[in-house]
Amino acid sequence: MPHNHPHHADHHGHDHDRMGDRQLITAVVINVGLTVIQVVGGILSGSLALIADALHNFSDAASLVIAVGARRIARRPADPSMTFGYARAEIVAALINFTTLILLGLYLGYEAILRLLDPQPVAGWTVVIIAGFALAVDAATAMLTYRMARDSMNIRAAFLHNLADALSSIGVIIAGALILLYDFTLIDPILTLVIAGYVLWHGGVEIRGAVHILMNGTPEGMTPGEVAAAVRGVPGVADIHHLHLWRLSERSVSLEAHVVLAGEAVDPGEVKRRIRATMAERFGVHHVTLETERPGEVCDDRGAVAV
Repeated sequence: MPHNHPHHADHHGHDHDRMGDRQLITAVVINVGLTVIQVVGGILSGSLALIADALHNFSDAASLVIAVGARRIARRPADPSMTFGYARAEIVAALINFTTLILLGLYLGYEAILRLLDPQPVAGWTVVIIAGFALAVDAATAMLTYRMARDSMNIRAAFLHNLADALSSIGVIIAGALILLYDFTLIDPILTLVIAGYVLWHGGVEIRGAVHILMNGTPEGMTPGEVAAAVRGVPGVADIHHLHLWRLSERSVSLEAHVVLAGEAVDPGEVKRRIRATMAERFGVHHVTLETERPGEVCDDRGAVAV
């Protein structure tokens, strides 16, 4: 009964997606609860670093909410208004999350500079206790998202945010200890600046990947030149031009090109079959659109990239 396998695989995939959504929702609830505790603790203790960590945790919760919504939208099938489907919803969500992260980093840096200019007293024990609790929550959230992060830029962003939070919590614990031992209150805004710098660096690095996909950039790991060379090596191909490579989503690479046949007697269908097989085997590209041209019928539209 081989006809049952696709249905079984599809059913298993839906179950896996639902389980992933439940894990993300659990992570949202945990992070929102932690944010409230950290804000209250930061206000009571006077710790800007603790409030900074709370805002970062809140951004994690918001990014997870966006991630859940984007995952559900991305699973919608193509329709007349979106013929490519909705897979890029997750990339858009990642772009939103990274942009928010960068804005948050700028705000934290601004607040830290103000606190350096006007130092405030900080209650060290409150900082240490709440930051220790935050570290445990960040670790739990990271575990919930770790497996899904390998296959999704959107979830990977949330996972890396939680790792950054865990590091921030460790830093806050160290700051609280230094305040208790040496009454070194300036460590609080200094640490906030470090957290802000890390957030800005992290957001700046990650946002480029989302922008690259949304701008239809060439997928990493391949160049138009090497793809063109592989196609020219296919029997029956004289040349290739008007070549475009892009990602519809993180897991879907597409190729569009015009192929010049080596002679009038060459079978276009067979050449296309060979090119598709080459693209699948060498580059893992399965969405290939080809237009064939006879030697005397080469079009003038060579495309913007010389290959």
